[in-house]
Amino acid sequence: MKAWLKNIKSGSNLDFNTLSLIVSIGFMLLAIINPSIPLKHNIYNYIFVTDISQSMNTIDMSVMNKSISRLEYMKHSLHEIMSELPCGTKVSIGMFVGVSVAASYTPIEVCENFDAIEDTIDHLDWRSGWSGNSRIRESFFNLARLIRSFPENSQVVYFTDGEEAPKLHAFNTKDLSQFQGGNDWVIVGIGSLKGAPIPKLDGKNQLIGYWANDSFALQPGIAQISEANIGTRDDNVAGGESDRYMSKLDEAYLKDITKQINGIYVRGDSILNILSAMKKQKPAWQDTADFHLKWFFASLAGIIFSLRFFSIKQIKQYVIKRRK
Repeated sequence: MKAWLKNIKSGSNLDFNTLSLIVSIGFMLLAIINPSIPLKHNIYNYIFVTDISQSMNTIDMSVMNKSISRLEYMKHSLHEIMSELPCGTKVSIGMFVGVSVAASYTPIEVCENFDAIEDTIDHLDWRSGWSGNSRIRESFFNLARLIRSFPENSQVVYFTDGEEAPKLHAFNTKDLSQFQGGNDWVIVGIGSLKGAPIPKLDGKNQLIGYWANDSFALQPGIAQISEANIGTRDDNVAGGESDRYMSKLDEAYLKDITKQINGIYVRGDSILNILSAMKKQKPAWQDTADFHLKWFFASLAGIIFSLRFFSIKQIKQYVIKRRK
């Protein structure tokens, strides 16, 4: 022991075992101190806006060769997306109908609250709607206000079939030229391009008919008096197939309004396409967090200490062998 201390004081004749022991002890001390360095990292917060208007009950989508409604397909897509989001991502589920968007909660961490988020998706239902209208472009303004009320900024992923009801005309078309806040919003088109009738359901979700063409008639006279007085879909039920209103994904319209707000449009028939579009979105914000180096220094100490059990000759032979 005295000889070992003497070698340390003199700074000479330090063999490899002694040197590695000193270095490993030094790294262990650093591990105990646990220094850190500040690193910037991206924060991803999302609000997934779900169209729960009655046109989303249209059955023109399929999963595993089973025909389902747009609403059910949207819920299926959301479940798949949630399972792909990394821990640390924060999520809110919003519902759109009429001109408003309501959030179930402010964004919450996806892994810690996975069951609660999944349950929220399972309970999305057209019967939760508070209006019979469906005014997508006007909802953008209310959605932007909603996001500003969140404690942290959030990116938008908006699921809809593009069905405006009542149909747009000169008196009820909201101008988007001055809209602020839609950059990088992802608009997801749900529905087929072929078209199908919109089922009329009762309070128990039982089919009682289909929406008639008259339910979607323009009402310019009412619109001139007051836009707020524009009626909802009326209670007409189509008597035959010729009277049924045929609803389809209005992709041209969704592409147009997405362009107007500088967003990203994607058709919702592929989960991979939706996730790819989300990757193009900028992070909601950036934060600085301390990256602790305890395990880095502890690992170095362990590696260097382990080298004491190998001679210099053995190490050189191993390196030469690896090079060959």
